[in-house]
Amino acid sequence: MRFATRAIHAGQRPDPSTGAIMTPIFQTSTYVQSEPGKHQGYEYSRTGNPTRAALEANLASLEGGTHGLCFASGLAATDTVLKMLRSGDHVVAGNDLYGGTYRIFEQVYRPFGLDFTFVDASDPKNVEAAMTDRTKVVWIETPTNPLLKISDIAAISALCRAKGAISVVDNTFATPYLQRPLELGADMVVHSTTKYLGGHSDVVGGAIVTSDDSLFERCAYIQNAAGGIPGPMDCFLVLRGTKTLAVRLDRHQENAARVVDFLGDHSKVGRVYYPGLSDHPGHDVAKRQMSGFGGMISFTLVDDTEANARALVSRTKVFSLAESLGGVESLIEHPVSMTHGSIPREERLKAGLSDGLVRLSVGIEDADDLIEDLEQALG
Repeated sequence: MRFATRAIHAGQRPDPSTGAIMTPIFQTSTYVQSEPGKHQGYEYSRTGNPTRAALEANLASLEGGTHGLCFASGLAATDTVLKMLRSGDHVVAGNDLYGGTYRIFEQVYRPFGLDFTFVDASDPKNVEAAMTDRTKVVWIETPTNPLLKISDIAAISALCRAKGAISVVDNTFATPYLQRPLELGADMVVHSTTKYLGGHSDVVGGAIVTSDDSLFERCAYIQNAAGGIPGPMDCFLVLRGTKTLAVRLDRHQENAARVVDFLGDHSKVGRVYYPGLSDHPGHDVAKRQMSGFGGMISFTLVDDTEANARALVSRTKVFSLAESLGGVESLIEHPVSMTHGSIPREERLKAGLSDGLVRLSVGIEDADDLIEDLEQALG
């Protein structure tokens, strides 16, 4: 089956007891056993729930993986990967990361003895130079949040295989509709299902997908032991979201291309960050490993100051000022004071994240309304 068909059907069958076409919300904590240890596949909902199992199978299919695991948030999924490591282990990560990822690396796990090195992962040579004999994980986002940098997944995954490290790709911005890291050699894919996979700004969740049996078993053990699982209603909402992922992403991208053209021609806009632009440093790699360029855009003003960025994001009417991304409605935010505020300023500047950067999550409204809104805000 092709992607759009699998998005609707993978992991989901009509309910055998009623014929309901939608996967039921199994709102239960426990399951009756006919005798001790003899059950119908489920014993306790922290360990397994049929609604969650349907979502895990669906996401595994979309990513081209064998195993899926779902969590209460994207950071709970990240936390599970890190729990596989031990004190003294080393992680190489891209230096343009979601602020919450940087925070859990530096503020939660570094005090426990994990070591982190942040590099510009758009050049695989930087990743290789940072790796040591203690490096157990290489963690990349591509496209990155919020500078939309592109990393060569195949090259970095091959490097990890040669050096015995696990390659992890946060695929939240691209989604499996546009990019499938496992097919490019990555060991694990991580998602915030809150974003494009859910798609309606009404659920928080996370996921891990892998085809490696050993990694799956380790993460599944941690999922059950630590208990950071989503509820069945959350899983139902993400399943509803994945059904329309393909058609939504097509519209997100169509609108984003229009907005990029508008911003590129505007006299008050400085630099536009979007991998679909031919002069984007990662454009050729993005064309090779992605089937489209997504709905996320970042830009600076000609007068690139924090005050100007704050004023701009406060003036839009169709674009809502809010954190998160990937919903059907368009959002605008100021990363330095919102999603990336936990990253020290000197680290942000080193990565190229200026105080005046503005990030857009382009929704599926009428593109003309989005452009008119930005025009009046810039004016």
